[in-house]
Amino acid sequence: MQQAVAVAIKYDNDDPDVEPLMALFDQTFLTRFNTRLIRGGDEPVYLPADDQTPYHQVVFAHGYFSSALHEIAHWCIAGQQRRLLEDYGYWYCPDGRDATQQREFEQVEVKPQAIEWAMTIAANRRFQVSTDNLNGAEPDRESFTRRVRAQLLSYLHSGFPPRAALFINALREKFNGPELNQAWLDKEYPQ
Repeated sequence: MQQAVAVAIKYDNDDPDVEPLMALFDQTFLTRFNTRLIRGGDEPVYLPADDQTPYHQVVFAHGYFSSALHEIAHWCIAGQQRRLLEDYGYWYCPDGRDATQQREFEQVEVKPQAIEWAMTIAANRRFQVSTDNLNGAEPDRESFTRRVRAQLLSYLHSGFPPRAALFINALREKFNGPELNQAWLDKEYPQ
């Protein structure tokens, strides 16, 4: 389904673009939304401001650039009330999901992963969907990729959520990413 990766994908926590990404997020959102992007440990999490920390935190795993974009995408679609709750008030079903749980997981992941895909391209990197179930039911990766792609095309035609659009533009400026449109997507990610 996807072509060979032409760009080296950076996954280690020594990625030199992580610090600039964190700074870009803070520059874009700290003043208006009192929210910072924070390098974390094993598990990503969203933490609203509290008595100990006066700002909201989008915490991504291990300093991975891709984890940061994924968590930012979730933040970009969370409503104002959800952003007052730890992990937006959602319960996360961890790795090891059965087939039904995996379908439910993928259903709620379509929109954030479509936004993550656009952000990844804007950051001049290569995207790959995450089915996040290494020790559970075998996911249908191609079907999930098609659903995420369809949502990305929908966003391209109807517009991204406002915070997502703002950050996609900031990423493109910072990392010299290409202008994303359907023609570019069809060329670089043919079905």
